[in-house]
Amino acid sequence: MTAALSILQEVFGYEAFRGPQAGIIDHVIAGGDALVLMPTGGGKSLCYQIPAIARQRAGHGISIVVSPLIALMHDQVGALHEAGVEAAFLNSTLTGEEANAVEKRLLRGEITLLYAAPERVTTPRFLALLDSLHERGKLSLFAIDEAHCVSQWGHDFRPEYRALTVLHERYAGVPRMALTATADAITRADIVERLQLENARQFVSSFDRPNIRYAIVEKKDPTLQLLRFIEREHEGDAGIVYCQSRKRVEEVAQTLTDAGITALPYHAGLDAAVRQAHQDRFLREDGIVMTATIAFGMGIDKPDVRFVAHLDMPKNIEGYYQETGRAGRDGQPADAWMAYGLQDVVNQRRMIDESPAGDDFKQVMVSKLDALLSLAEAVDCRRVRLLKYFGEDSTPCGNCDNCLNPPQVWDGTDAARKLLSTIYRVQQQSGISFGAGHIMDILRGKVTDKVTQFGHERISTFGLGAAYSEAQLRGVLRQLIATGALHVDAQAYNTLQLTEGSRAVLKGEQPVMLRESVSASGGGRSKRDKPSRAPSAVAAALTDEGQARFAALKAWRAEVAREHNLPAYVIFHDATLAAIAALEPQSLEDLQGVSGIGAKKLEAYGQEVLRVVAATA
Repeated sequence: MTAALSILQEVFGYEAFRGPQAGIIDHVIAGGDALVLMPTGGGKSLCYQIPAIARQRAGHGISIVVSPLIALMHDQVGALHEAGVEAAFLNSTLTGEEANAVEKRLLRGEITLLYAAPERVTTPRFLALLDSLHERGKLSLFAIDEAHCVSQWGHDFRPEYRALTVLHERYAGVPRMALTATADAITRADIVERLQLENARQFVSSFDRPNIRYAIVEKKDPTLQLLRFIEREHEGDAGIVYCQSRKRVEEVAQTLTDAGITALPYHAGLDAAVRQAHQDRFLREDGIVMTATIAFGMGIDKPDVRFVAHLDMPKNIEGYYQETGRAGRDGQPADAWMAYGLQDVVNQRRMIDESPAGDDFKQVMVSKLDALLSLAEAVDCRRVRLLKYFGEDSTPCGNCDNCLNPPQVWDGTDAARKLLSTIYRVQQQSGISFGAGHIMDILRGKVTDKVTQFGHERISTFGLGAAYSEAQLRGVLRQLIATGALHVDAQAYNTLQLTEGSRAVLKGEQPVMLRESVSASGGGRSKRDKPSRAPSAVAAALTDEGQARFAALKAWRAEVAREHNLPAYVIFHDATLAAIAALEPQSLEDLQGVSGIGAKKLEAYGQEVLRVVAATA
């Protein structure tokens, strides 16, 4: 590992590898295939960047990085240039002349890492380039990033990833590695099969992100709940808010803006230039809240995202974990907050039922949704449940909402039986089915126009559930739908239908235990103990003079980042600036060994850093 460690220190400015990085890098430098599962923020990029540099220095040639995201390619190539590594990308942002220039540099062996999208990699033109390199023994490594996209079971399936099997078939002797932050057992097996990595060594890191605090609250007025959450706990912080629909994204962004929060919308329906401008602002400015559909986020490397909020429930735990993992990449405290309710369960079930996919696929999707519903309804540690899904055992974290404020549990079996009985009797009497609201009105004894219109006040269960609140009954319905004891018929105005699973509940053979309805704010943390924002957190131990140096260094970094058209963290992370501010360096030698300052950055920025530090003395 001497060569790899030297590259880590000299090029990237870090003293030691983290977690399993050393083992992965050693294996790949030696020419082995690998499947790497490492959580967001765990340092996946170095796992292929360092082998690419080491193998080129050893004469093996050029490494190809398959990435689905133009923005990520741009920022990673920019970061590599800052570190003194020859890197380039081929994507639709380049003119024909620019693309030709990159191809010529590639063939001349002037590039260490080339980034390209999967649909480009499999074109005849690109394969001809690879053929030419391979014939001369100058094709060193294939790194397939976001590898979960190859799996139909993954949360972000992209058909173009399936064509990447050509890499193994055409260039069998070239090592390949697939990398992702999220994959359960079935997705992992699919990645191995689809990418023909049966002989690859698997490196599976812990999925735990201990700095992230998980909280899930019952929907009441979700936009207001979100607003209170941000105002109480994340005022001025960068964050991401996920919504299911484009319309909802726009509405929430406007509400936050009206409340004085700098919020921007992002979804596929916006003009591409607007989307890019909003993403650039989020990456380059402090304190921006991005309100988005899941079209936003993959590959976002911004380290100081302090919270990720979901106003609508994702499809599965992989999607939830991937999205929440965009918070707290710098290791500082962050929040994963979600509001969910009965309509979320109905919507997700409906999407699966209406899917044109086969029954086997639907069955897997239902099981994945059930796992997420189980997480949402859990009364024990969220983190234990989350990690268990990925096959990892753990102990209660003491940091999620359930650990901090253990919920009360109540026996909803009686309410469940009465709800199911009401649905049965209404169908028997009227010959048609009804939605959740009407069924709850009957059980609670509410005399509405619809109740009297159909004579449902004469149903024997009318008023038998008057002691239950609407929130309690909605909770019961959520669980009945989640467990398959009730079916929502999307083709018939979301009416409720009994299933085979209803029988066990009606007979009292299947208990229904539920958590008590939680408060609307659902923060789980008082204002006085909210997590510190990233800039102040990494600089918290600095003296007043150190804080002044830190602020001056941040201002200088912002200017450099604007000149280079890169996010500020690509120049230097906050932690590096805080270390410089604490050190108060007087010479270039003083800066050597500061984490995050490699040889190229020392040469490029060392004198300027010393000037900024001296100016604050």
